[in-house]
Amino acid sequence: MPKLVTMVARVDLRLPKTHCLVRKQEASESTLLWLPIPITGYRGIIMSRLNKKTSNCSEGSASNQSCASGIGGQRSDHLDHEIAQLTKLGSSPHELLGHVVPGRKRLPASTVRMLVGREGNYSGRGRFSSADGCHVLSRYLPTKGPWIVDRMKSRAYVSQFSADGSLFIAGLQGSHIRVYDVDRGWKVKKDISARNLRWTITDTSLSPDQHYLVYASMSPIIHIVNVGSGTTESVANVTEIHYGLNFSSDDDEDEFGIFSIKFSTDGQELVAGTSDTSICVYDLGADKLSLRIPAHLSDVNTVSFADESGHLIYSGSDDRFCKVWDRRCFVTKGQPAGILMGHLEGITFIDSRGDGRYLISNGKDQTTKLWDIRKMSSNAVNLSLGDDEWDYRWTDYPECARNVKHPHDQSLATYKGHSVLRTLVRCYFSPSYSTGQKYIYTGSSDAYVYIYDLVSGAQVAKLDHHEAPVRDCSWHPYYPIMITSSWDGDIVRWEFPGSDEATAPPNKRAGRSRRRNLFYI
Repeated sequence: MPKLVTMVARVDLRLPKTHCLVRKQEASESTLLWLPIPITGYRGIIMSRLNKKTSNCSEGSASNQSCASGIGGQRSDHLDHEIAQLTKLGSSPHELLGHVVPGRKRLPASTVRMLVGREGNYSGRGRFSSADGCHVLSRYLPTKGPWIVDRMKSRAYVSQFSADGSLFIAGLQGSHIRVYDVDRGWKVKKDISARNLRWTITDTSLSPDQHYLVYASMSPIIHIVNVGSGTTESVANVTEIHYGLNFSSDDDEDEFGIFSIKFSTDGQELVAGTSDTSICVYDLGADKLSLRIPAHLSDVNTVSFADESGHLIYSGSDDRFCKVWDRRCFVTKGQPAGILMGHLEGITFIDSRGDGRYLISNGKDQTTKLWDIRKMSSNAVNLSLGDDEWDYRWTDYPECARNVKHPHDQSLATYKGHSVLRTLVRCYFSPSYSTGQKYIYTGSSDAYVYIYDLVSGAQVAKLDHHEAPVRDCSWHPYYPIMITSSWDGDIVRWEFPGSDEATAPPNKRAGRSRRRNLFYI
């Protein structure tokens, strides 16, 4: 083993606050290298330069700190994995555009300097690459606001942009769904009164051609609506037919609910996660249930396609497992292609990076985890590490459980700071087009929206407006715009700090005050 000799430390503001650069020389080599290491022992040197408080990531911290845990559950302040390099390649500028002077590079690169470099054709391409564009746009986070899009009288459960960002769908508890035309000043394109709703709208999905919308509730029947019709007021079976699709089979004795529903990429099938532990596939052309698999040991809260091929499906359940399913092996095998372990409590949502390899999941253990399916195992180890008596709907997460680690954690990174209580809070990768997916963002039961840096794990923004849990939020696929919706009924818009439009006043409705710490039924 070569001998490591530490010689001097210096600060580099590009590194996380908890690290500095240390020059070292190996005995067998003459090359001097500058490596990032924790700042323990160099605090006095660094504090004089930063003049800021460093934040240590406490495993038992309940609120506003964040961290990224490394491979095998070991904590680190940066993600040392292939996805870190992929993120860098997708959101870093051309080498010559990032130079302050020849031979000296500084990131993030100045937008003005990059524009000068583009006009001077420094890169030799005569234009920005997609990574150059992402580097510019990813600096403009949608943190200014909010502007009120709509104020409803019931809790908002679903809020999603369409794939091209031209439509926005909001699903609410009061049998109500609204489709907004984003390009026409958020005009209501479709005002849908749902049919046979049980409890709430649990999920919606828009067809790839954006002509049809399906909505689910705590019922085995989902309904499909023609969004492209000329009728604005869509009252079920009064002004328009909401055709029902029955996901139950003849041998079902008990009814179940549907927590998650997704169109396939070709629009010919629907995939659903149910409260009776199953994954269901519905063939729209044949108008029948084509496949049903007992996938988990508890409620299947979320399903997601891995990529555009539609062959791989991710599922997450209250049994604490993420599972990967290969549809080509459904009939012959009936078993998952692999299992991902690491959450201590049930999984509320899964979002795919879209590359068939990486996904993130929100868990009731108050964490978001990043996964690589190439690390999945064939067998599950079901450990009772959590509190079996604890119910996330009624009480806060036990403090003693925050320090518990899964001994077989297969996740690449863990992000903490937000709260996953009372409802199935959702998390997402930031858009590929505008940010290179360098961030992840999530709603939270403490009424905030959190944005984390994917690689460093740092909390880069926290949006504050709502008075009740934020179950869902959606980042525009092309522009720095985010929509957040909450159980307080507010649907609000956030943009980058460049608009002169006046924002909404603080959310202080008559007779209401902040209720972040109350329990919601």
